[in-house]
Amino acid sequence: MLAAKVIDGKAIAAAIKRQTSVMTEQMADEGHKVRLDAVMVGDPAAGALYAKSQARHCDSVQIDYALHALGVDATEGEIRSKIDQLNTDDNVTGILLNLPLPDHIDTPAMQYAIDPYKDVEGVNPANIGLLFYDAPIIAPCTALAVMELLRHAGCEPRGLDAVVVGQGSIAGRPITLFLQHELATVTACHAETRDLVAHTRNADLLIVAVGKPHLIGAEHVKEGAIVIDVGINRVPDDSRDGGFKTVGDVRYDEVAEVCSAITPVPGGVGPVTVAILLRSAVDAARSQFDPRRLNG
Repeated sequence: MLAAKVIDGKAIAAAIKRQTSVMTEQMADEGHKVRLDAVMVGDPAAGALYAKSQARHCDSVQIDYALHALGVDATEGEIRSKIDQLNTDDNVTGILLNLPLPDHIDTPAMQYAIDPYKDVEGVNPANIGLLFYDAPIIAPCTALAVMELLRHAGCEPRGLDAVVVGQGSIAGRPITLFLQHELATVTACHAETRDLVAHTRNADLLIVAVGKPHLIGAEHVKEGAIVIDVGINRVPDDSRDGGFKTVGDVRYDEVAEVCSAITPVPGGVGPVTVAILLRSAVDAARSQFDPRRLNG
């Protein structure tokens, strides 16, 4: 039985935030402020709670934060108008479009409206498309977080057999591309994959980004593999009457007995993704203040 190394996302996130704070201080010394503006469409009560959390994270690394809350009945034109306003405001260096949007809104169209240089989440189709060439202006945060976790775990993807379960546009597919750029041999699994176990059991590196609680068990995992669980799922907590708990896509306890390293949920990919978002906000600001771009 292996004793799996737990990849501590909280500690990694804290280190990234410390580095980010140093970068914001350096930019402030140069006369530049980093400012992140979030657009929220929908329930104002939920938006206020979410904004409080975002503001706290930004404050921890000296990033200015502002929330623009629109009603649940906002039109695409109104949302686009707000995004256009932020795109042209030189004081705004980063834009975050909080999801999900109401059903009547074309989400990709709204993401496409964000200036790629201010797209701190890397979700603009231009940034996702440039990832194909390993040259995004800003890459998707979750995918960057996974690569950061692998680096801290001492995992060199080159030459490994990697399996990515789930091919969503902001996690699975970008992760697949990152691993290919790192010269791993990657198998992309999805909802129509036949005999999932036959693929995952061969993986030196298994990354799961499906959003299906406890999908992956010990029978899916090769002994000694590295397992990264991107899933964040809310499920009933039997130990708390009417309560809920957060679990991943992996059955952690049993998989930890066969793998060599694993990320917990919570405390793995999630906090690193938040830290990467903050770092991307600083990177976005830097690119906008780059003299070569300003003089171009």
